[in-house]
Amino acid sequence: MTRRQDQGGTATWTTEVLVIGGGFAGLEVGRALGRAGIPTMIVDRRNHHLFQPLLYQVATAALSAADVAEPVRKILRRYRSVQVILGEVEQIDATLCRARLGGGEVISYRHLVLAPGSGHSYFGHDDWAAHAPGLKTIEDARSIRSRLLVAFERAERCTDPEEKRRLLTFAIIGAGPTGVELAGSISELGRLTLAREFRTIDPASIRIMLIEAGPRILSGFPEEMADYARDRLARRGIEIRTKTPVEHIGPEQIRMAGQSIDVGLIIWAAGVRPSPLAAQVAETDRGGRAVVDARLLVPGFSNVFVLGDAAACPDAEGNPLPGLAQVAQQQGRHLGRALVAHIRDNRPLPEFRYRSRGNTAIIGRHAAVFDHHRFKLRGWIAWLAWALIHVYLLVGFQNRVLVSTQWLWRYLTEDRGARVIDGEVAEKAALQKGPSSDA
Repeated sequence: MTRRQDQGGTATWTTEVLVIGGGFAGLEVGRALGRAGIPTMIVDRRNHHLFQPLLYQVATAALSAADVAEPVRKILRRYRSVQVILGEVEQIDATLCRARLGGGEVISYRHLVLAPGSGHSYFGHDDWAAHAPGLKTIEDARSIRSRLLVAFERAERCTDPEEKRRLLTFAIIGAGPTGVELAGSISELGRLTLAREFRTIDPASIRIMLIEAGPRILSGFPEEMADYARDRLARRGIEIRTKTPVEHIGPEQIRMAGQSIDVGLIIWAAGVRPSPLAAQVAETDRGGRAVVDARLLVPGFSNVFVLGDAAACPDAEGNPLPGLAQVAQQQGRHLGRALVAHIRDNRPLPEFRYRSRGNTAIIGRHAAVFDHHRFKLRGWIAWLAWALIHVYLLVGFQNRVLVSTQWLWRYLTEDRGARVIDGEVAEKAALQKGPSSDA
């Protein structure tokens, strides 16, 4: 890798492979190229790799942010040919093999690997984002955790029954794995952990609504497993509303099926939107994902690859693969090995074949579902399988030990120690007065 300045003073980097994104796919590509000593540059707007499948536990005070994040530089420090850049790519010219960063720097490359992940999709209602945060980043998780805990704190000192009822009403929009896991975890937080510490809150008064526009929850799972999850959630007092699209979201209110409900917190878990960078290098499908062939190549280019959530990659039957962590990880490993052979020995690029390790979702203590073709589990065994799979997928031995230890402690004590409210949110809550407070 080299760096120089042109006559206009613009810094220009040159590298063999440019990887945009430090998620599951980007890291696996970087590792493979690093082991082979191939000059590689990884650009990400954050300095850490985030294990998103456990982000909901940060949002519900079960884990701290450091437990699910690892610095990208630390992960790749043993590979001297890999350079990590903290920055955001704003523009890509795939014809000229150049990418421009937000600060004006330009990176020239021979091969481009685009794995920038995805963000939230509010289906044309972006104004809802201010009132219904999604869960994609550490900042999202911390914000949701603070707003959730503040709702309990305000309810503790509230004297107005109607306002107290609103503060203890939580709405989760979207009943996929993230929505189901959030609902179960909030239920455990309120009815097990916090119930022992608050004096004026009745755990039975906590209302959690799981709202889904589709016909059932966990649409990616077999119907009998979704029915099991629905039954277990209902036993935990969670209201499930299917075939109920949201019509409006306000600061303290949600409207659906013509009915308005006052709420203390709304969490968005209904949809994702691929990075807009995908549209700069390829045609996109209706969901905004770049259309690639089975080699993960963008048609019309021999050196541009798109992976992970940003790619509409076909499976063996020609259907686009789902946006799962295991898909991105397998794509990264496959392309990393393929690029090493292609760059070193000019070998042709092989097609990618996805091998599912199964889908899993946790409902709560001793309850989960696990689906792997004909191999289906539910209940305590699925719950244990979920834990083992997620610990295995965590990046870094230290994180695996820490998360395992904290899960064991939480299991034995039913306690959650990561209940820290951000200072700004806490100050706003302390200053709020009126009929909802004794202050």
